[in-house]
Amino acid sequence: MNTRFHRGRRLRQTPALRALTRETASLLTEDLIMPYFVDEADAHLRREIPSMPGQFRLGIDQLEGQIGEAVDLGLRAVLLFGIPRIKDERASAAYDENGIVQQAVRRIKRIWPYLIVITDVCLCEYMIHGHCGVLTPEGTILNDATLPLLAGTAVSHALAGADIVAPSDMMDGRIAAIRAALDDNGLHELPVMSYAVKFASALYGPFREAADSAPAAGDRKSYQMDPGNAREALIEARADVDEGADMLIVKPASHYSDILYRVRKAVDVPLCAYQVSGEYAMIRAAGQKGWIDENAVMLETLLGLKRAGADRLITYFTETVLKQRLAR
Repeated sequence: MNTRFHRGRRLRQTPALRALTRETASLLTEDLIMPYFVDEADAHLRREIPSMPGQFRLGIDQLEGQIGEAVDLGLRAVLLFGIPRIKDERASAAYDENGIVQQAVRRIKRIWPYLIVITDVCLCEYMIHGHCGVLTPEGTILNDATLPLLAGTAVSHALAGADIVAPSDMMDGRIAAIRAALDDNGLHELPVMSYAVKFASALYGPFREAADSAPAAGDRKSYQMDPGNAREALIEARADVDEGADMLIVKPASHYSDILYRVRKAVDVPLCAYQVSGEYAMIRAAGQKGWIDENAVMLETLLGLKRAGADRLITYFTETVLKQRLAR
C-alpha cells in the first residue's frame, strides 16, 4: 500500500492527540469582555431586549446584581453602555459627572476594584437625533465640533474610575483629541481602546433597540466604514495607533475575520474582536429554534475569532461561557 501520501488523521485519533496538536488554545476566562446596558430610567429596571434574548437593559441596582453573579463565575472585564433619562442636541448627559455611566463606574469600582471597567465613548445614545456627532440643521455631521464632546465624555468616565475608555464614534481625529484631553487632566496612564475599524453594518439593529440609539433620520455611512473596504481598515487602524490608541477593536467580528487577520498583521497593539448584537441574535435565535447546536456554534465562532488574530473578545455570550466553565 502506498504510504507516501500525507496522513493528517494520525494526529486526530484521540482527544489527547487533538489537544496536544491544537494550534489555537481554548477560550480563556481572561479573553472575554461582557457588555452591559445600564439605564438611568429606574434603578430597579430589568427589561429583556426582545431582539437579544437573555440580554437586558438594567437599572444601576440590577446592574450591580448581574455583575456580582458574573464576577462569581470569573468575569474579569465589562464594557458599559449608558441609556440616559434625557437626550439633547449636545449629548450633555454623556459628559455629566453624574451621568448614568459615571454612576455605574463609581459603584462597580467601589465594590470590585479589581474588575476592569471599560466605557463606551460615543454620543448616539445621548443625542436627540441618534447620531454619533453634532449635526447641522441640514443633518450633516460636524466632525471637528464633535471632538470636544467626545473628549469631555472620556475624561468624565476616567475621573469616575474607568480603567479604559473606548471611543466608538468613528469621527476623524478623535483619538488624538481624547488622548490630549486625558493627558491635560493628569490621566497619562489611562489606556484608550479604539473602535478603529467599525463598519456600517446591518448587524447593529438589536443594539440600537437595546441602547435606544437608532438615527432619527439618515444613516451612519458617512462616518462608519463601507463593508466592501479592506485596505481602508488598515489605514484607520494605523492612524489610531499613531494618534495614541493603546488597543484596537474590529467590529463586527465573524463576518469580518479577514479584516481582523489583516489588522493583526499590521499593528502590534492588543486587538479585540467585537461579536456584535446581530451576530449574537442570529446564533441565539437559531439555537432556540433548534436549527443549530447553539453552544457548539457559539464556541466555534469565538474560537474562530481568536484564530483570526483577536487577543480579546467582546461578546454577549461571555456569561454563558463562564457558566459552562464553572460547571465543568
